Amino acid sequence: MTTSAHHGMDPTRHPELLAWLAERREAFSAWAGQMGAADRLDFGAGSLDVLEARLRAVFGSDAEVRARRLDPFVQGAVWYLGEVICRTRGMVWKYERDVDLPADAPMPRLFAPQAPSGVLDTPCVALPADGPDRALYPLNILCRALIARDEMGRPVDEHLADALADDYLDHESDAGEE
Repeated sequence: MTTSAHHGMDPTRHPELLAWLAERREAFSAWAGQMGAADRLDFGAGSLDVLEARLRAVFGSDAEVRARRLDPFVQGAVWYLGEVICRTRGMVWKYERDVDLPADAPMPRLFAPQAPSGVLDTPCVALPADGPDRALYPLNILCRALIARDEMGRPVDEHLADALADDYLDHESDAGEE
């Protein structure tokens, strides 16, 4: 069952999502140039290693990424990672309703600067028929790549390219247990 209705709105057609996607596509060339990797960002799986190296050079922790999620670098990285996943796994962009929000609550703004912690206000990618429970959230994947230890103190060795695995969602909660 898909729980993706926004008061009947198709989560792939949400106006804020469409505007954000168009803005990111338009800004891509400049963003890639500023990263110094325009020739290596070809939307292939290997290009995620280039993005990850830059992410690690710029940010020291997942908290820094979350704190700067509105910065052009992070916005570009969210879009690029999501685009690579869409293109390699046949997924589509969606802006899904947070399952923890009451059904009659308004949708939060996409990337709302004042969003309370825990509210999903970022776009996700998923197979067309899947709901938010089977979606990948590029911002979270970027953050997970910077986590050195999980909540139990176990080492985490996660990389952006891991999100391309068919079973990524199945092992997402098992990070570091291999």
